[in-house]
Amino acid sequence: MKEILRRLLTGAVFVILLLSAIFLSSDAFDFLFMTFGLICLYEYKRMVKLRGYHVFIAYLGLWWAYIYLVQDKILINILMFATITVNFALLFYLFSGKEKLFNNLQKFLIGLFYIGGGCIFLTMIPYKDSDFAQFLIMGIFILIWVNDSFAYLVGKTIGKTKLFPSVSPKKTVEGTLGGYVFALGAAYFMSKYETNVSLVQWLILATVIVSAGSLGDLVESKFKRAAGVKDSGAILPGHGGMLDRLDSLVFAAPFAYLTLTIFKHVS
Repeated sequence: MKEILRRLLTGAVFVILLLSAIFLSSDAFDFLFMTFGLICLYEYKRMVKLRGYHVFIAYLGLWWAYIYLVQDKILINILMFATITVNFALLFYLFSGKEKLFNNLQKFLIGLFYIGGGCIFLTMIPYKDSDFAQFLIMGIFILIWVNDSFAYLVGKTIGKTKLFPSVSPKKTVEGTLGGYVFALGAAYFMSKYETNVSLVQWLILATVIVSAGSLGDLVESKFKRAAGVKDSGAILPGHGGMLDRLDSLVFAAPFAYLTLTIFKHVS
């Protein structure tokens, strides 16, 4: 009971901080996720034993350039291609069944694009035609939270079939499907508030985010298993590290950005 209360209190503080930044200003939201990205990188760096501080410098340079300087669609697409390519490489690593040992360059590139690129695209998603779409980014967070929460509840209640026991023994097929169904319900309600995205588009976006987010969660679980740790860190009491909290969002962000970009060009 004490552990559940601690998880609830930590989760509530995290959500309040996030929503406060979203509705305070776009600069507050940008700064918050720049900071979250640094914390996630620190946790990742410890897990994979990446030496030096060059990955932090590269991330801050890339983040500052793409958030404040780069407006060219070609350059944005190059970063998106690089980020998604690294994510697909991580999926190959996930399903390979091997505890692969990455060299330092590979660890650097994974950290820069998997975490850094993910945080950058998460920060870029709310900006539509120079306006800060608060309900759009809030809706994406809600989709992830609903999926994670109900995947846990459904899995704990009726889950029997293990999803990927070699990487994450507690996750079940029933829980994963339950989380997805409830995320679709959340997408329906979000279509009533963020009307610039249609109901069909919200449902497609939910499918992309839940699918990519679930895979991202498994990728981080494999990193933890290879490192021999239960959590990526201990900054969030009851939840582990920041990367434990944001692994789904960080991995799903470039896919969500690509999906929204496609919506913009076909609508």
